[in-house]
Amino acid sequence: MASSDFTLTVADCPLIQVEGWDGTLSQFESSLSASLGAKLPALVGETVRHQSLLVIRIAPRRLWLALDDGTQAPTLAIDPDLGCSVCLGEGRVRFGLAGVDISSVLSTCMAVDWHAPAAAPGRAVQTSFHHVPVLLLRTGKTACDLIVPRTFSRSLHDWITDHQASPAGS
Repeated sequence: MASSDFTLTVADCPLIQVEGWDGTLSQFESSLSASLGAKLPALVGETVRHQSLLVIRIAPRRLWLALDDGTQAPTLAIDPDLGCSVCLGEGRVRFGLAGVDISSVLSTCMAVDWHAPAAAPGRAVQTSFHHVPVLLLRTGKTACDLIVPRTFSRSLHDWITDHQASPAGS
């Protein structure tokens, strides 16, 4: 869906979740950082871009590795005594939203303060979209990605389309 001032794209979302066990976080992070060849985000909500991979800290011990579409997943050698990894891509879809009215469209469906430092470009915010858990990745001043469960993607897409088309997003 696209208009002159708002676009909505839908794509697969190659995604890997990695998590360190309680008490092993320092070793786990050191090992993962070396395996990826990149530093890791330090705080929940921070992201780090490394080539075609976006590393997102979604919880104190949990990271998501979001790959650009068409990118081969990195080979991770995670010591099972330190943590684990699981592919989440089959269950997620990535919406790309952009436009000057994006904050007003999103404000009708989720509680995220578009102007707060926690939602600044380059940050990630876990929230809900009509009771569905989503991850909002702020990609620019008037742009974001939403990582949504595949089973709800059609209804969420329709909801955004309907509310974007309504006068003043009502």
